[in-house]
Amino acid sequence: MFDQTRAYLRRKELPTGDRYDLPTSEMRFPDGAHYRIEVPTCNSAVTFRAIMETAEKHGVTINRVDDTFGIMRHTDESILEYASIAKQYECEVTFSIGPRATYDTSAQRAVGSEEAGRIGYRLRGMEQVIRAVEDAKRAIDLGIRGILVYDEGFLWLMNEMRKDGEIPKDVRFKLSAHCGHGNPIAFKVLEQLGADTINPARDLTLPMIASLRQAVKVPLDIHIDNPKSTGGMIRTYEAPEIARIAAPVHLKTGNSALTSHGIPTTQNEGVNMGIQAVLATRMVRKYFPEGIQSKNGIKDLAIPK
Repeated sequence: MFDQTRAYLRRKELPTGDRYDLPTSEMRFPDGAHYRIEVPTCNSAVTFRAIMETAEKHGVTINRVDDTFGIMRHTDESILEYASIAKQYECEVTFSIGPRATYDTSAQRAVGSEEAGRIGYRLRGMEQVIRAVEDAKRAIDLGIRGILVYDEGFLWLMNEMRKDGEIPKDVRFKLSAHCGHGNPIAFKVLEQLGADTINPARDLTLPMIASLRQAVKVPLDIHIDNPKSTGGMIRTYEAPEIARIAAPVHLKTGNSALTSHGIPTTQNEGVNMGIQAVLATRMVRKYFPEGIQSKNGIKDLAIPK
């Protein structure tokens, strides 16, 4: 079916459909690794330390954590504490932009309905774009090198600033799952806009994930468990296959220990998130033993300066 459209996609070197054959990805991280372990919604320094100590106790490496509370909601001292922990463990840390739709005066977003909520976390108006730039600059000035982005236009602007020397060349941009992208064409555009890693919608099937890998070279960030507010899926048994077909891939784990996103997190929640990361890592090691995980401290990690 749809042969003409599929033929055109083939000529453009794009996937002609979801990859039900689940091909093994031949791409790797710069260090030759298939996968890295990422813990999102690490929204306090005490949570960060609890995650790292728990993982270390069980012989597991955490390569990246993401703060989703927002840069503007942290003191300088808090951000510097994150940076200190990141340096200690040679772990990448990304901070999310603070002035996004959930923190804005948007009456549409505040309605809470499915239709109104489709604005996602995107930025409203040029002043909010400028404020988001200032939010990112503040984190960068404090040494942070990973910025979590929720808006495609903002991504383009920050990439232009990086190319023009307005921000350091070693700053890296991660595009959030909250943007809701889930197809190879969208991923192609996001890669062109400057995304260094891209997180698709959380509920994609394995054939859908495999098709994303056919379209882009940047690492994918795939949730293998989620809090109840975004579906509550725990896909731990699929983690080995995701590592195989989506490499290079960040396996995002630990969210299932929480009820929602973007909320302050505690030390105890950090322990539980760390345990989930341990379970996920052990699953990959058992069922994809040939898969290589990155060690920490390598040059392409966005470790604070």
